[in-house]
Amino acid sequence: MSILVAICMVLGAFFGFVAALGVNRMPDFYMRMHAATKAGAFGAGLMLLAAALHFGSVRATVTAVGIIVLFYLTTPVAAQTISEVAYRKGVKLWPKSGRNQLAEDEEPSGDR
Repeated sequence: MSILVAICMVLGAFFGFVAALGVNRMPDFYMRMHAATKAGAFGAGLMLLAAALHFGSVRATVTAVGIIVLFYLTTPVAAQTISEVAYRKGVKLWPKSGRNQLAEDEEPSGDR
C-alpha cells in the first residue's frame, strides 16, 4: 500500500509542478488560468487520494473524497468566472491566439 501512496504523491507533486511551470511560462492570463486549474486540480486530487490511502480510515477517505468532489466542482466554475471578468475588464489575449470566441459571440448579428 505504501508504494501506491508514494506513486500518488509523486504524480500529484509532478502535476502540481506542471501547473506551476505552466503559470510561469504561458504567455497570457487565460493560458495561465487554464494551466493552473487543469493540472493543479489533478495534482491536488492525487495528493488527497494518497492521504486517504495512507490513513486508511473511513473518516479520512470520506473527507478526502469530499474535498476532491468539491474541488472538481468549484475549480472550473471559478476559473470561468475569473476569466470572464478579466476579459470584460479588458485583459488582452495573446496576439497569437487563434480566435477570440467571446468577441465573436458578442457581435451583433443582422439576422435578428
